[in-house]
Amino acid sequence: MADATALARKIKLLVLDVDGVLTDGGLYYGDEGLLVKRFNVQDGLGIKVAQAMGLEVGVITGLNQKPVENRVRELGIQHYYAGHHRKVPLFEEMCEKAGVDPQEAAYMGDDWIDLAVMRRAGLALCVPNAVPEVIEAADWISARQGGHGAVREAIAFILEARGLKEQALQHWVD
Repeated sequence: MADATALARKIKLLVLDVDGVLTDGGLYYGDEGLLVKRFNVQDGLGIKVAQAMGLEVGVITGLNQKPVENRVRELGIQHYYAGHHRKVPLFEEMCEKAGVDPQEAAYMGDDWIDLAVMRRAGLALCVPNAVPEVIEAADWISARQGGHGAVREAIAFILEARGLKEQALQHWVD
């Protein structure tokens, strides 16, 4: 396993899966078939902090759902691809649009659909409740589960490795 902190120092783009990473992975349907998603507010603030510190954030998700699109737009995430199961071409396109090499990008996932892009990224991140193959492929594993602050924890890890965590904190304290 590579030194995750050394890899994190190079990261300029963080790409996230949704279900199981930004959410707890549950699909909640009401009687009318309405889908409801639960997002963690700390992850949202973490994304805003990352953006304020110059770390770009993107999302690639296998499902195409309006609640996810709404949250992504609310957070000002410019790089968003929904409804795609083959994520590597989209990851590479996102890197190109952001002007970063794939080795300067991190990817956070939790399931088999994320493995190929995790292997292509410069830093592979996952949640502790990911499937075993994803845990094996990860350079870094959050302590928090998906939908419960794992993204915020990953962002703090990257900012700390890049020497930006204190500056990020001061952005909100001052």
